[in-house]
Amino acid sequence: MKPVICVGHAALDYVYRIEAFPPEPTKVRSLEHLESGGGMAANAAAAIARLGGEVALWSRTGGDSAGERIHKFLAADGVDIEFVRTYEHARSSTSAVIVDANGERLIIGERDHAMPMDAAWLPLERIKDAAAVLSDLRWVEGTRAAFTEARAHGVPTLLDADLGGGGLMAEFLALADYAIFSEPALEAFAPGLDEHTQLESVLATGVRHAGVTRGAKGYSWLAQNGQGGHQPGFAAEVVDTTGAGDAFHGAFTWALANGYAAKDCARIAAATAALKCRRLGARAGLPTLAEVEEFLAARVD
Repeated sequence: MKPVICVGHAALDYVYRIEAFPPEPTKVRSLEHLESGGGMAANAAAAIARLGGEVALWSRTGGDSAGERIHKFLAADGVDIEFVRTYEHARSSTSAVIVDANGERLIIGERDHAMPMDAAWLPLERIKDAAAVLSDLRWVEGTRAAFTEARAHGVPTLLDADLGGGGLMAEFLALADYAIFSEPALEAFAPGLDEHTQLESVLATGVRHAGVTRGAKGYSWLAQNGQGGHQPGFAAEVVDTTGAGDAFHGAFTWALANGYAAKDCARIAAATAALKCRRLGARAGLPTLAEVEEFLAARVD
């Protein structure tokens, strides 16, 4: 398969597992703690690599110890980091992730708003040979350059549409072929409407495929060709839900790049997201293709 290019956010997560979130501010003992690679686009890239895909991340980090760890985690995950640029005087993104016994999490993230946004250094000539381009819209200039180039060469683009896109969402939906929203982001984009009408409003921007992830409730989508569907969420052991949405986006893009139909992309992505939740951290539970196939073979929709 041709490589997938992921554009956007890379971070270092400090993950703490606790028994329960306290009802008021206090001291809580951690049951377990680890460092993990994080960031939406970076996690999606790691999911693609774990499934056996060739994937490159285009991103930025600071020249600090957190940045060194981000690079090390990505390389260990099998992600091409040639174009993860280090800015020596910038600070890398970090997050404190607190996870309770039910796998629910609280994320406190910090990004350096002084991080250079320039994307002129990106190797855009590589996009014509890519299978797909995914972005989390956390690096506007990089996404704009990559999606514009992909559109010029007919390379499919997938937008991870989460909260934070704000007034830029319409611009990037016009450059996206696949737009997969989180539930809160879809409500912010088309407030007060039923799900079907919300997805129709996304299709009206010109995307080929509009979808929404709803955690354990599954994934729903509509397409310009009139087709649509719903993929139920899979029951699985839940230790930590952090990064499950990123795993879904990465696996969906991997399946798309391998020529699967939308319903099969959704099924593979749902299985990948469910399996990711079995271990602490955004990446430790990411499954291999063999694990996904075994998981799906044991289930009948």
